[in-house]
Amino acid sequence: MNQFVYKKSADIKALSASMTDFKYKKHAHQEYAIGVTLRGIQEYHLDGSLQLSHQNGVMLFNPEQTHDGMAHDRTGLDYVMLYFEPQLLLEATEKKEILRFSAPIVYDVQLKQRVLSLSQAILSEKDEALCSELFVNLAESLVQTNFSTNVKKDNLLIRKAREMLHANLEHVLKLDEISSELQLSKFQFIRLFKAHMGISPYQYFLNAKIERAKCIIEKNKDIYSAVAACGFVDLTHLNKHFKSVYGTTAFEYISHLH
Repeated sequence: MNQFVYKKSADIKALSASMTDFKYKKHAHQEYAIGVTLRGIQEYHLDGSLQLSHQNGVMLFNPEQTHDGMAHDRTGLDYVMLYFEPQLLLEATEKKEILRFSAPIVYDVQLKQRVLSLSQAILSEKDEALCSELFVNLAESLVQTNFSTNVKKDNLLIRKAREMLHANLEHVLKLDEISSELQLSKFQFIRLFKAHMGISPYQYFLNAKIERAKCIIEKNKDIYSAVAACGFVDLTHLNKHFKSVYGTTAFEYISHLH
């Protein structure tokens, strides 16, 4: 049995998920993602290394960190997840620069409780003011325990490549154009990008299209405008890719969010 329910409040999305045989495709989010394993063991590769989150494990994903995900065994898995933009965390913590998690999984009782309190408040549609207050509590815990300010400066070539990919999401991926702009051969570019991002340029491009579609759907509540704006062939094409990253079709996603 696989079930994924998303709700949103105070610019934070919460996911309640149960998985037995579903497997997320390798992808990354523009947002931070923080979750708690409630039952079972969550198995995933983060930037290429294997992680196992046992019950009560708090999973910490930085923006743009590539990962997949599945239940470790047949008993399946229940977990909750929160997603929020880096800017929201900066506002809540009054920090000046983006912070990065220094460990992928921690077992911290206070942090776990604050993730659970906020996710339960959002999923049960409590007042937005309460959700905002709970987010500030969570942000305080995050800063105390798990952040490193030692941010690896992004490779300039990779940053430029990502900007070019994001600028052309409604079209097909033009690898030749990007690699010649970076003065690399096509194959040099693919190898460099994959080594740096943990995901191929094509996977990244497709993932960015799905993220863009999700933003459009949230904003306009219109699935078909997302199909057109992001260059998907049709709704079936969008749904196939959407489900591989979010566990649910675009229609189910928006109907949960209201």
